[in-house]
Amino acid sequence: MPLFAKIPILESTTLYVWKITEDFDTLFKEVALKDTSLFRLENMKSESHQKGFLAVRMLLQHIGLSDYNLDYDETGKPNFMLEVGSWKLEEENRKQKAESSIQNLKTRFEKQLPNTQHPASNTLHISISHSFNFSAIVISDKNVGLDVEQIKDKNLKIAPRFMNIKHLEGLNEVEAMQKATVIWGIKETVFKLKNEKGISFPNHIFEENFNLEDKNAQAKLCFKEKEEHFHFVFDFLENYIFVCGFEK
Repeated sequence: MPLFAKIPILESTTLYVWKITEDFDTLFKEVALKDTSLFRLENMKSESHQKGFLAVRMLLQHIGLSDYNLDYDETGKPNFMLEVGSWKLEEENRKQKAESSIQNLKTRFEKQLPNTQHPASNTLHISISHSFNFSAIVISDKNVGLDVEQIKDKNLKIAPRFMNIKHLEGLNEVEAMQKATVIWGIKETVFKLKNEKGISFPNHIFEENFNLEDKNAQAKLCFKEKEEHFHFVFDFLENYIFVCGFEK
């Protein structure tokens, strides 16, 4: 199906969501993949994971980019790749078109900034997540993390393993399941933002209590004798939560 949702999160931060209704073959025929991505796709054991991977590329194409504009660092964090020519694309005009698309995207975001001298205004960040029926990307002028999670009973059952269960007091079962899922998403988002080995959800990431109705939350990371603080915006689509996190 076409783009499912385009959601402004914060100023100069936009979430794009694709609801996966297509089969694998349909998605595969619609996207162009570089060799390294084809290799990754072929080695994914789950078709659900494969479809989520391809739906992310559908989102990139929707905003005028492609798999060729996406790179991953040694820790697996995605980044925009401006030097697309290093991939030896077949046509030079394809390189120019891709670079132009990223520049147009930058320009559109810069126009939204209240101060054009914003220190990050020349850099765009991307984060990616997918879960079963949904794939999503978030693009921001700030370092951003994204997690998509399906709301399910399992998240509530394992809550004592990763969160302060006092934060579930006074909630009915449905609310507790939703909040436990949001908190899991918060911790996944911190993990994506920091990209450091050894971070433990229960031992290093501590969420402040929050109300589901507010759709925002705070948390801190205490790791390697350093304390860092994060802000989160979350929302619900069908039986899923989307959590976007930012460093304070």
